[in-house]
Amino acid sequence: MTTLVHPTAVIDRRADLEPDVVVGPYAVIGPSVEVGESTEISAHAVIERDVRIGRHCHIGYGVILGSAPQDLSYRGEPTSVEIGDDTRIREYSTVNRARTAGGVTRIGERCYVMSYVHVAHDCQIGHDVVIANAVQLAGHIEIGHHAWIGGQTPVHQFVRIGEYAFLGGGSRVPQDVPPYTRAAGAPLKLYGINTVGLRRESFPPEVRLALQRAYRLLFNSRLTRSQAIVQLRGEPEACAEVARLVQFVAASERGVLIG
Repeated sequence: MTTLVHPTAVIDRRADLEPDVVVGPYAVIGPSVEVGESTEISAHAVIERDVRIGRHCHIGYGVILGSAPQDLSYRGEPTSVEIGDDTRIREYSTVNRARTAGGVTRIGERCYVMSYVHVAHDCQIGHDVVIANAVQLAGHIEIGHHAWIGGQTPVHQFVRIGEYAFLGGGSRVPQDVPPYTRAAGAPLKLYGINTVGLRRESFPPEVRLALQRAYRLLFNSRLTRSQAIVQLRGEPEACAEVARLVQFVAASERGVLIG
């Protein structure tokens, strides 16, 4: 096993590259950077500092990871970025370090981050997430596992996007998007349960039906949001997915979109 570093690349002596890492022309890898086995760093990528990249990742041309947070209150505190195994980050995307001391901006495993995406400080992105071209994530955003975000979508700071949610391209996201749902538009609206995505992920028909019923109670019934939450929580036969949907809605601080 051999690490292949192009002669024009600049590698800080405090960086740690595992076996079979490939570093392309004019790439820059700064201090306290860890690059996992069999990861490829493409030409002109810049890994500034305090970044941990997992195994079998691909970091595209011109990507910048680990730059300082774009926050006026930041005073140089030690923070970092973590990228999970088997994740691909495509051309010219940027991922900032966290803002407060010890904080981590995190992208999970098997994610696909397409070109020109910005991931701001303190974002927490789960596993198997797909983020299309030119999505702009502000600070402190949480994205659940298996979520899809369409291209050219800005997302407001502190917004949560639940697992298996689907966001249409060109949307504007000022509030939380519940798990298992579809949303699109500017202004953004909910369009029911993400039935196609759940079917592709092999969710059983009874779970999809239960989620559709819970969605109707929460967003398309005469019940208030609080009344629907109480009713759904009082149903002992509710599946784990419905319980998760209800918990997400009940815990929202920015507010949840309406259908």
